[in-house]
Order: sequence, then structure tokens, then C-alpha cells
Amino acid sequence: MSFDWITPADRIKQLPPYVFARLDELKAKAREQGIDLIDLGMGNPDGATPQPVVEAAIQALQDTKNHGYPPFEGTASFRRAITNWYNRRYGVVLDPDSEALPLLGSKEGLSHLAIAYINPGDVVLVPSPAYPAHFRGPVIAGGKVHSLILKPENDWLIDLTTIPEEVARQAKILYFNYPSNPTGATAPREFFEEIVAFARKYEILLVHDLCYAELAFDGYQPTSLLEIPGAKDIGVEFHTLSKTYNMAGWRVGFVVGNRHVIQGLRTLKTNLDYGIFAALQTAAETALQLPDIYLHEVQQRYRTRRDFLIKGLGELGWNVPKTKATMYLWLQCPVGMGSTDFALNLLQQTGVVVTPGNAFGVAGEGYVRISLIADCDRLGEALQRIKQAGIRYRPEALVSASE
Repeated sequence: MSFDWITPADRIKQLPPYVFARLDELKAKAREQGIDLIDLGMGNPDGATPQPVVEAAIQALQDTKNHGYPPFEGTASFRRAITNWYNRRYGVVLDPDSEALPLLGSKEGLSHLAIAYINPGDVVLVPSPAYPAHFRGPVIAGGKVHSLILKPENDWLIDLTTIPEEVARQAKILYFNYPSNPTGATAPREFFEEIVAFARKYEILLVHDLCYAELAFDGYQPTSLLEIPGAKDIGVEFHTLSKTYNMAGWRVGFVVGNRHVIQGLRTLKTNLDYGIFAALQTAAETALQLPDIYLHEVQQRYRTRRDFLIKGLGELGWNVPKTKATMYLWLQCPVGMGSTDFALNLLQQTGVVVTPGNAFGVAGEGYVRISLIADCDRLGEALQRIKQAGIRYRPEALVSASE
């Protein structure tokens, strides 16, 4: 019996295959062939969740009060931990009862915000390249995405002057992310002041993804959108515990900012989920209250890996700028080779997995993203394999042993 009449909604048909799901398929095939993969593809932190966080979760699991449905808006104590963290880190004062909402990871919240606020045909401004949830969420909601093409000569910053006047007047939401995934770019405070002024002028909701707030190096301190006067009137900011605290699988994030926007997202979520398991919220409180020595250790870990890999890639012909934040390096492909082909070439010849840049939008073509999610011994092994395969960066061509 044919089931051809069972078809997905048009919104699903518009979505290309999620690149990380496709990468998982290719990695599974490689492992079946006995290839020892060095997976630097996903931004999936290596190592264990901090022991105090694990112990807090174990203790909370044993408390039967946590075994029922959690409050839709999250526990009061976790919301207070979130707003206390913002006050401590950025000097931003937030109301835990109305200006903070726990999420099942930031990806969930970013996508659901689009469904809560974007009508079919609404214009949404999204940088390219960008984290896929920033443009896929609006597509699912039926929005019309206007890509803001980011360029290396502008340090991967949004150039607000390139947005046509009619597009700015029609735009409803602007998604952005600094420190940036995938480029690793950072934005000065002056940029945040400019984008707030722009959004206020054109009455655009700002959605800032501060996922890498604490993965910063060399004395650099990322800016929170909410530090900027007037930003809370027209913006919200998302954060996650996945990266800094090695809690990717725990699925804990949050959004803070404009109370009306947060209430709209909360209303949608009450119809879709029951929020985070209360025991995990207790563990997340512990994470946000960890002493700064833990943060310094995490920063040192990624800084050491960054320096090691940039040096090794330099010996193979790549000139990679020293990033000030995030857990990624953004690597240019040799001229004549696209992102997907280069990533597949690396996987097949060396067993090293990277993410093709076109997964992050049209302006990501010609690049690959490398995640710093392995120790230096493993990164050294990756560099050695690339060298042995004869793969080097050449502006004009890719040189490999297979030629």
C-alpha cells in the first residue's frame, strides 16, 4: 500500500537537510570502515560537567518534590540565579519574575521565539553566515529572511548601512550573535550602541544570542546587549549553559530582556512543553554560581587549543586570525574548492571532521568551521594526518597526495 498521500507541511519541505544530521551519517559510515575519526565538527564540548553541578543534580534527583511537572516559567530560584549572574557579570538589573525565562537549551528558545512573533511574510534580518537556528526558525514560522552578508574585510560585523531603507522599514526582527558562531568574530561596544539605535529608529525587535559569553580570551570581555541603555525596550538576549559548563546534553538555557517579548514566548511554550526538569534547574543554579577559577580554567583550555591549532595550521599554509572568543576557528578553503567538497575531502583522506561553512548560510561558502573540542595531543594528530595527506592551503588550489 502506498502512503504517498502522507506529505509533510510546506514549512518542512523548505528546510534543507540539517548539516549536522548529514555529518552524523557520514561519520557513521566512516566508523563502519574502521576509520579513527577526529571529530572537530559540532560545537560539542569535550570533558565532564563540573563535579559540583553533577552532585547538585544527584541530590536534587533524590528530592521527590522535583519529580512532578516543573513550573512553566521555571523555578523561582533558577530565575533568581540567572538574574544574579547578569548583575554580577554585566551590572544589568533584571526582574526574575518577568524578565527571565528558562529554556530547553537556547536553540529551542531561538526557534520558538520566531514562531511566537513572526507571521507569514514578515521580514526578518539575519546575518550570513550565522548559527542555523537564527534563519531556520524564521523560515519555519513563514518569515521572509533578508540575509545580511558578512565579510572578512569588515571583521564579520554587520554593516547596517547596507540595509536598504525599505527593508529596514519592513523588518520586524533582527537576529545577531557576538561573539559569533561560526566565525569567532567579536563586536565592540560601539557596534551594540549602533544596532540599538538602528532598531529603535525602525522599531525592530533585537534578538541577541550570547551563547559564548564566557569563552573569551586575552583580556577580552564580551558585551551584553542589555548593557546598552534602551536595549531592554526593544530586545532580548539568549544564553546557554552548554558551552561554558560542558552541559550540552543537559539542555539548559535561558532568555532575558523585554518582559512583553518573554511573556509571548512563555505563552507559546505553555502550549508546547512543560519546561526543564526541576532537578536540572537546581544543577544549573550551581553552575551559574561556580567560582571564577572554574571559568579561568575553561578559558585557558580553549586558549591553549586555539594557539596550538593556529600555529599548526600556519605551518600548513593557513593564516588564521587569532580569535578573541568562542570555541571555533573559521578556516578558508583553497580557491576552487567549495566548503562541502573540502570537508568531505578531509573526512575521507584523513578522518578529520570539520563543518562546511555553507551550513551557516550562503556567505559561509568557501570556509569550514573547526571546533576546539579535543586536547592538543588529538589536535596534533589531526594536523599530522593533514600533513601526511599532503593537504596544504594554497590560494590557487588544493594540493593533496591523491593528485
